[in-house]
This record gives sequence, C-alpha cells and structure tokens, in this order.
Amino acid sequence: MTTVLKKPQRSARKPKGDGHMRRGEILKAAQRIFLAEGYQGATIRKIADEVGVSSTALYMHFKDKDQILLEISDGAINRLLEINSEISARPIDPVVKVRMMLDAYMAFALENPNAYQLVFCGASGVMSEEKTEATEHLGELCFQKFIDALNDIAASGRLRTGSAQSAAQALWAACHGLVSLIIIKPKFNWADNDELRQVLLDGMLHGLVAD
Repeated sequence: MTTVLKKPQRSARKPKGDGHMRRGEILKAAQRIFLAEGYQGATIRKIADEVGVSSTALYMHFKDKDQILLEISDGAINRLLEINSEISARPIDPVVKVRMMLDAYMAFALENPNAYQLVFCGASGVMSEEKTEATEHLGELCFQKFIDALNDIAASGRLRTGSAQSAAQALWAACHGLVSLIIIKPKFNWADNDELRQVLLDGMLHGLVAD
C-alpha cells in the first residue's frame, strides 16, 4: 500500500540550552518517521534528527518509541471518544447521531492523515498486548457509543437488515474504506470530500434505516 506523507522541511538542530520542545512536535515527527520507515525501522535517533534535537533530549519526553506510538494512538482515539460522547448525549434522533459520528470520524481522518494511518491502517501486533490493553479499551469505549445509537435504531424497529453490531461494523468499514483511499490515492480525481462523505452516508443510511 502506498503511503502518502505530509512532510515539512526538517528542523534545524536546536542549540544547546534551547529548553524542552513541545511533545506535540515530537509526536508529529514520529508519525512521519513511523510511516516512512515502518515501526521496526524507526529509531529514536531518526525521530530526534527529524525535529532537530539530540536523542538524549528526546528521551526527556519519551522513554522509548513504544511510548510515542501509544500516545499517538491514545490521542487519536480519545479525541474520537470525546466526539462520540458529546454526540451521544444529545437528545436527537439516533439516526442523526449515527450520521454525525460517522461524518466526524471521516473528518478526523482527513484532517489527521498520518495519525489515522498509524492508528487505523497500521499493522497490529507491533507491541505486546499488555502495553496496548489500555488503548484497546479506549477503542472499545469509543465504538460502544456508536453501537448504542444503532441499538436505539434497532429497538425502534427501523433497522432494515442485520443487527446493531453488524450494521455498526459495516458502516464503519465503509467509511474507513473511503477515507483510507482518499489518503493513500491523492492523485486520483476525487470529487469534493464533503460531497463524497454526504453521498456515502446518504446511500448507506437510506438503505439501512427505514423512515
């Protein structure tokens, strides 16, 4: 699969005594290195060189590259959990909730393509289950908010086919497929992103949910 990176010019080496860089700068650099080199090929030195500091300075913020990847993953999933929790709490039609959650998910992916590829397109198993347990729990909480809205649709008798679980998985897979293709195939003559998202959601929800 072709990886598309958004890579600014490498930072000049920061002078001694420059102070602590923001963690966000390290995380963004790590996203690019992980995608370009692969997780196994990435090193702390390469990430440090990308942001213009010594490896020693980087270790002041992160003990190893596992911690960096976990923070990237937790940050992305936490943001989606915040979005789904906020939408879930609204006193609105559950179909509208599902649509809003899916559209917000696609918007997040397109606004954060490097992080999205690492978290949702990267190979699994690069770290132990013990290290990723908390991150996986976050993902389950996030997805459960989405399934809860589909459970409400199913309970009202409006789900045309399948269960809330299978409907949730199919909807997520379709949205993931669209944004992944947009990210990795930027030279394709895509229609407007907002229009594509609307067409996808209209087509899926009109076919899945009875009025």
